[in-house]
Amino acid sequence: MRDKPTILFLCTGNSCRSQMAEGWTDHIWGNRFQPLSAGSAPHGLDPRAIAVMAEAGVDISGYRSKSVTEFFDSPIDLVITVCDKAKGTCPVFPGNTKTIHSGFEDPPTLARKTEDEEEALDFYRKVRDEIKAFVEGLPEIADNI
Repeated sequence: MRDKPTILFLCTGNSCRSQMAEGWTDHIWGNRFQPLSAGSAPHGLDPRAIAVMAEAGVDISGYRSKSVTEFFDSPIDLVITVCDKAKGTCPVFPGNTKTIHSGFEDPPTLARKTEDEEEALDFYRKVRDEIKAFVEGLPEIADNI
C-alpha cells in the first residue's frame, strides 16, 4: 500500500508548466502527495522555468522531461492536465484514476512576443505564481474528487 496519493501533472512538452506544478507540489505538499509530471510530446526542460522556480526557492534543475507513456503501468490517483492541448489528448489510465483540468497560459509562447529577457521572465513568473496558488489548494481538490 502506498503511503500517499500520486498526482501526475500532464502537459504537451513537459518542459515548463507541468514541471513547475511537480516542483511546487513536492515543495509544499511532499509529505502528503507524490507528484510526477509528464508530457504527450516531451521536449526537454525549459531553462527559464528552472530559473524562475529557483528564484522562488524551488530547485527543479534535476528534473527531466518525461513521456506520459512512462506512467501507463504506474498507480496514478489523479491526473491534472495543465494545458488545453493535453486536456484533449489525455490518455485514460487504468483503475480509479481521476482526471481534472486546470489550464495555464504557456510561458514560452507568451515570451516570444517580448523584447528582452526580463520581460520574458515576467511571463514565466506570472504563470509560476498562478500554478503555486493552484497547488496550494490541492488538498481540497483531492478530497473532493
